[in-house]
Amino acid sequence: MNDDDRSRPAAAAPEVLPALQVRAGAIVALRLFDVAYSIDLTQVERLWAQRQGGASSRSRLSATPAKAVAFDVPPVRLFLDSVELHIDHTELVAAATARLYDFGVVALALRIPVANLDWDAYTQLCNAAATSIGAQMWDELLRRVLEPLVPALERRGACTLQEDYLLALVQEWSEPLKAAELERRIDLAPLLSGEKRPLSEGARRELLRQRFSYYEDDLVALTWDRAFIVEPRGDSDVADVNEVANAQLLEQRYYDELLDDELPRMYDMVEQTRRARSLFAPRRFGDLARRLYTLVAEVTELTEKVDNALQVTEDVYLARIYSAALELFRVPKLGAAVDRKLAIIRDTYTALYDEASGLRGELMELAIVILIVIELVVALLQQH
Repeated sequence: MNDDDRSRPAAAAPEVLPALQVRAGAIVALRLFDVAYSIDLTQVERLWAQRQGGASSRSRLSATPAKAVAFDVPPVRLFLDSVELHIDHTELVAAATARLYDFGVVALALRIPVANLDWDAYTQLCNAAATSIGAQMWDELLRRVLEPLVPALERRGACTLQEDYLLALVQEWSEPLKAAELERRIDLAPLLSGEKRPLSEGARRELLRQRFSYYEDDLVALTWDRAFIVEPRGDSDVADVNEVANAQLLEQRYYDELLDDELPRMYDMVEQTRRARSLFAPRRFGDLARRLYTLVAEVTELTEKVDNALQVTEDVYLARIYSAALELFRVPKLGAAVDRKLAIIRDTYTALYDEASGLRGELMELAIVILIVIELVVALLQQH
């Protein structure tokens, strides 16, 4: 070692930060079902209150003024019995709730409280919760909800269409922490992706693209099927807005598939009606046109309810999160697809009405000609 080396100060050891813990938080697993054409929420409240210990409430956003963000028709939240879950070789108890929307969606939620868990263990528990809660559990919860509420369901469906989502919530860290520091202290990619293997830089950037903060200590990160929410004040508004966006996605998927099935059937019925030309053809065209008009009216009414489920006016931060969730879930694209298919059906029933009117006009002209011929024949016979 030369004299210069001895005179240099020793390099400072890198600061070793203590492992970050989730002091208080939760994991919320959501499963949404399309159960009916519509739900009478007033009747739901009455029927649920008749159950022993049945508790319910009308949902509203807890921290946002009603004039800024509000439900068009506030959904009804039902409180269910706690559920025992076996996740990652551990027995856990989850609080169960159901939220019913007037446009026919039931959102089931299982909330697992978390306390004093280091970040890696919290991530592992989130990933295990996403895969451990099976369809049988959700079906049983849905049965418990719907069984006493059947009279409130209009045109109950088969519940085959579903959406699921996972919310990772942190209310308190083991030390005061600003959102800007989180990236240095924790790796969000394994939690948001559910992947055990490291992601590429491009995949990480895309995964973490939708991030939002309002105060210096809160954070929201959205992905297609998961969200990470840091909310020290315990507000549930972001989670509620996310649930509404998922409910809108589910309904738009339902009507998109409904119209996909309806269009080929409509073409077949139009072709059959055109081939079966007779004196009753105008009536058949008119009946088919009325049927298509009814379908368009029903779908339009329900999609407008879905589109207006949540009205965001003044809360810019929540509006950004809501819009990002809708874009991420492709709700506007599905809505545009539904509108295009509705336009095709509208054009078809308009053409059918025009064709029915034209056939009626032809029959009237034929009837007039026949009457004139009969009068001429009668006149000629009378002359003889």
